[in-house]
Amino acid sequence: MRYPSLLTDLYELTMLAGYLEEGMAEQHAVFDLFYRTNPFEGGYAVFAGLEPALDYLEGLSFLPDELEYVQSLGLFKPRFIEFLREFRFRCTVTAPPEGTVVFANEPLLTVEGPLAEAQFVETALLNIINFQTLVATKAARITHAAAGAPVIEFGLRRAHGPDGGLSCARAACVGGVRSTSNVQAGMVYGLPVRGTHAHSWVQAFPDELTAFRAYADAFPDSSILLVDTYDTLKSGIPNAITVARELRERGHELQGVRLDSGDLAFLSRKSRRMFDEAGFPDVKIVASNELDEFVIDSIRDEGGEVDIYGVGTKLATCAGAGGGALGGVYKLVAVDGIPKLKVTSDIAKATLPGKKRVLRALGADGGMIQDVICLEQDELCGGDTVYDPRNPLQHTMLPVDVTLHELRRMVMEKGCRTHPPETLNVMAERSERELVRLPQGCLRFINPHLYKVSISRQLNDLRNRLIDQVLKGG
Repeated sequence: MRYPSLLTDLYELTMLAGYLEEGMAEQHAVFDLFYRTNPFEGGYAVFAGLEPALDYLEGLSFLPDELEYVQSLGLFKPRFIEFLREFRFRCTVTAPPEGTVVFANEPLLTVEGPLAEAQFVETALLNIINFQTLVATKAARITHAAAGAPVIEFGLRRAHGPDGGLSCARAACVGGVRSTSNVQAGMVYGLPVRGTHAHSWVQAFPDELTAFRAYADAFPDSSILLVDTYDTLKSGIPNAITVARELRERGHELQGVRLDSGDLAFLSRKSRRMFDEAGFPDVKIVASNELDEFVIDSIRDEGGEVDIYGVGTKLATCAGAGGGALGGVYKLVAVDGIPKLKVTSDIAKATLPGKKRVLRALGADGGMIQDVICLEQDELCGGDTVYDPRNPLQHTMLPVDVTLHELRRMVMEKGCRTHPPETLNVMAERSERELVRLPQGCLRFINPHLYKVSISRQLNDLRNRLIDQVLKGG
């Protein structure tokens, strides 16, 4: 799909015009996209949104009607409009593969190339990466809570607009929620589509049993009946069992029932027992109704017997403490080979200057130990001293026996992709593999273990030197 070139903030255009006026548009620049705090007060994030971001970058150009609108604003000179007419993205982009587990303060995307081009894409990249990474992370937390039970994304009706619903289904798959109720997402992304029926179906018939029979007649091999319109245990489940018997007599099987209200742990246990005693142990129990990782965790802790979870609002809107927005930022870190630093009164918010690499230290068993951000030319190995980016006075040594792996790779060179797109299932499998390699405690929902992200001695020295220069007025 084509993303509109005007999917941007006005200040990106005014800065572009200013760079052009100052003769700076072609200066060589490096920008890093990163976030400062793990979402949901958790221990990690799942990187997502790269392929849509590359689609945007690869197709970036200004159409005649877009140029006409920019001109109508009355802010820009004719020379700038002509500049935009020929504008294309020619930069190099470095990023982890989608589905990679990532952490606060480490560069996710690095964009390197002409200053005007690298600057202009800031807003759109943040829009795409922030939302999809947030959703993928929420999905990973939910699938972890489900402990192997399938999860269906049900969030379209509560998502933030049509594009939000489509992006949510895609990113949720990266995080492990591999099916959706969203038919458009099924067509666009090849996701399995799942669904049952609404309470209105039951209400439209004279009684619940008639409604169930009609649905089973229409879909004899795929019926999942919503059993809580009137009374789950006194009416819904008994009527579903009746229909299950009638289907079996005709050579079909009831696939499942959905619980959408009440005490889901208690109701799922009772429903399971009733179906088992009636001779239908393979009927699946589907639970929905404002679920998130905490509710699912409590259902399991209380002995609930749910086979499939349908998660909607809390996933599509990324609700919960530390949710709502990822808070990713896009910062200039070098111009014409000169490292640049943003300094604030809070050292923890000072950016990391220069073009950098991100290395992941793995133990002999393949487990993740820590990440290290270093300058492009740094040579690191086990036993080297590394520093806390939030507190330069704190440092530690890398274990001697670690193996260091590059976390990122070049994904675009001079505006062209360097790798073919991956499938969503490949991305989902990557996130699943990486999550189990995290240190113990990182997956906890409450007070998770904080995975260590360090910086190299050379990067620490460079940042301290630039901070000193700023403080001394130079």
